[in-house]
Amino acid sequence: MLPLNIVVIGGGAAGFFGAIACAKANPHAQVTLFEASRQPLAKVLISGGGRCNVTHACFEPQRLIQNYPRGSRALLGAFTRFQAQDTVAWFSAHGVHLKTEADGRMFPITDNSETIVECLVKAAAKSGIELRIGTPVVAVKQLAQNQGFEIFGKSGATKQCDRLLLATGSNPVGYKIAREFGHHIEPPVPSLFTFNIPDAKLRSLAGISVDPVQLRLETGKPQLSQTGPLLITHWGMSGPAVLKLSAWGARFLHQNHYQAKLLVNWLPDLHQEQVRQKILAVKTQWSNKAIALHRGVDLPHRLWQYIVDRADITTEDRWAGLSNKKLNQLVQELTQGEYLINGKGVFKEEFVTCGGVNLKEVNFKTMESKLIPRLYFAGEILDIDGVTGGFNFQSAWTTSYLAGNAMGISS
Repeated sequence: MLPLNIVVIGGGAAGFFGAIACAKANPHAQVTLFEASRQPLAKVLISGGGRCNVTHACFEPQRLIQNYPRGSRALLGAFTRFQAQDTVAWFSAHGVHLKTEADGRMFPITDNSETIVECLVKAAAKSGIELRIGTPVVAVKQLAQNQGFEIFGKSGATKQCDRLLLATGSNPVGYKIAREFGHHIEPPVPSLFTFNIPDAKLRSLAGISVDPVQLRLETGKPQLSQTGPLLITHWGMSGPAVLKLSAWGARFLHQNHYQAKLLVNWLPDLHQEQVRQKILAVKTQWSNKAIALHRGVDLPHRLWQYIVDRADITTEDRWAGLSNKKLNQLVQELTQGEYLINGKGVFKEEFVTCGGVNLKEVNFKTMESKLIPRLYFAGEILDIDGVTGGFNFQSAWTTSYLAGNAMGISS
């Protein structure tokens, strides 16, 4: 029998990992990887602020899937076959050791994403994978009688293969090829972004962080909510709580043109009545003091003054003169402050989308298309996205590992 001819389109994390897994599963297979740009693994290089957040120290599939706004159900079985612990072991076996930070994110001990890039490039070379860098694929045609595929570049047909892995990320070419094979594409929209808040006084507090804060999006349906650290920026709000909420609310926010009402609870560890009692205690203890200068809750001083101002309390107002109406306003601002989202910002250089190939059309044991035999998918081309913290890379490692192994089987 002739050796299997495998083509991987996409030179990102999923493309490289899938190609390497395939070559290991079948050392006799001829594996060729096409990457359109001249810089493979570019997203890996810039991820995690240049450190590469490889995965997350969450080693139970049931808990792991809770970090995926889209794709959690499909990933459950996949994670029982290859999960974060397997990722750690794979990189360790290839000479790259990972460390776990306090929030669970895992990085190479070098704190340098080039470590991950070099590891993948070396593993690909050692596996005999042919890299065609700077070689964009523009179309794919299926050969007669489901006997494989013909790959077309800008100058025409370039290669035929028995099996094909699409690992093109959010590149429109990948969606186009999948669509031409009959796959339904969930419209890609941004996920993981910051909130623009048109409030000059809030923006003047840029750099202040609060942990924890509870955020809720008013959607007209069951409200979307996240609790965690928040960072005030010169354009509005960022931080893990905002990024997670943006992921869960990605479709809602897109449909509403990134205009929405955000409710902020600055003191989520306290019930509203507890906040009220704390305020009343301060009113009693510091009756002759200025409200803006003597806070009774654990918040940064400048933020407290901003919230007091939002409650229509002046810098001259004393605790003794605080009316019940103003007290209620202050409690409301502390526990259910309303902020208007008016647009989104970019989260560092990273760009994550929700949307892609409909998951019902893919066999998650092998990542093979249910519509086209010998066609496989991995990574962000699928309608899967995770919150920030290494989860998007983990779904890329998992889906590409499963695809690579399945493609390498000779039967």
